[in-house]
Amino acid sequence: MSDLFYKTAGELSGLLVKREISSWDLTQAVIERTKAVETKVNAFLSYNEAAALKQAKNSDERIARGESRGPLEGIPVGLKDIIAVNGEQLSCGSKILEKFNSPYDATSAINLKNAGAVLWGRLNMDEFAMGSSTENSAYQVTSNPWDIERIPGGSSGGSAASVAAGEAILSIGSDTGGSIRQPASFCGVVGLKPTYGLISRYGLVAYASSLDQIGPFARSVEDVAILLQAIASHDRLDSTSIKVDIPDYRTVLKQEDRRWKLGVPTEYFSDGLDKEVGVAIENAIKFFENNGCEIVNVSLPHTELAVPVYYIIATAEASSNLARYDGIRYSHRSDRAIDSIDLYFKSRAEGFGEEVKRRIILGTYVLSSGYYDAYYLRAQKVRTLIRQDFIKSFEKVDALLTPTSPTVAFKIGERSEDPLSMYLSDIYTISLNLAGLPGISVPCGFNSDKMPIGLQVIGKPYCEAEILAIAHKFERSHDFYKEHPKL
Repeated sequence: MSDLFYKTAGELSGLLVKREISSWDLTQAVIERTKAVETKVNAFLSYNEAAALKQAKNSDERIARGESRGPLEGIPVGLKDIIAVNGEQLSCGSKILEKFNSPYDATSAINLKNAGAVLWGRLNMDEFAMGSSTENSAYQVTSNPWDIERIPGGSSGGSAASVAAGEAILSIGSDTGGSIRQPASFCGVVGLKPTYGLISRYGLVAYASSLDQIGPFARSVEDVAILLQAIASHDRLDSTSIKVDIPDYRTVLKQEDRRWKLGVPTEYFSDGLDKEVGVAIENAIKFFENNGCEIVNVSLPHTELAVPVYYIIATAEASSNLARYDGIRYSHRSDRAIDSIDLYFKSRAEGFGEEVKRRIILGTYVLSSGYYDAYYLRAQKVRTLIRQDFIKSFEKVDALLTPTSPTVAFKIGERSEDPLSMYLSDIYTISLNLAGLPGISVPCGFNSDKMPIGLQVIGKPYCEAEILAIAHKFERSHDFYKEHPKL
């Protein structure tokens, strides 16, 4: 059966249960696809063929015994190299952790194993998830499968690109300011950032602890629902994990015939929005209006403050979290140091990249004596105002429709010397992390260069089921998600 690597997990699960294909055959097809295109895409930092095929063989044996663990049984899933898997590399795209292998499993990895998934490879990322293009990886630059001269987005660029290129059926990433939704938009796949606390962060290497959240990538909304079902769980090992009832997300997709009241934030349609992206989003909004949904204009007046607030709070938390990489315990240790203090300085100087250093310095500054109140404390107060904007809007509407990114994927190197321009590529996604809200990016068209455009659906806290249904309604009536890049 040809092109198994481009079938959805939902389709493949049915074929596996009927034993029309085997997990070994599927995994082998993904391995061969990866070997065929990886030199162009560079999505993986590492992968282990033998380990993946062993997992696939175990899945086939369970299926033969009638012991399938669910729709992820035997399905290859890639993991961003910031999520711990026992015995595997955990570099976070950084030289400072180049030789570090994780001694334990993240809760999300345990949940995937319990669901029967085949864990497949370590996916490239911006160093410590600090970036919007995957150009900040210490090891390689990942390319966008739709145009290998363009970036795939970031920081979960490897996760998005691997799914778009057929190198993984599904993948897991993390989202601190848009790092799932923005690359999903750029690579023409579906990406969901869940409500803060829905998925355990135990085993997710911390960047900004109050903003980080693990989430799924897939080629269809249904597949995102399947993957979310497997990894969403309460976890006593994560103090921020929330105990809530988790619905059957796949079944809830049938709610797509509801007539929602959908809000359109006026602040998200400013001069910075690319014209072709704007047209695609407007067409998507018209689709919902033509299908019985009420469209309401709403205002999120503090939107313009989201980027500066984010880059104060996120860098402050990064400064604290990354202090543990001291060259003494488990990270890179300089061999040029003359004493313990020099060891600390040289190890961090050699191990961290330029963007990570930039954010550590900024975060340390805003937390320093005399500046804490002026910057960090004030930013937290404005963060509350940003959340209140959303709360007020959700008193009027069921969900919000916005662009995921103001542009399509840009050229590799185009913004490398302009950090502010790079930061602004996340302007439509950052607010959700500050407010702790769920958001999904679903393909909604292409520009004149055949580059994907994403529609963002924003929901109320723990209303993933609703935004999945809204996104599925759009996806089912369009064929954007069925198109694949020609590598």
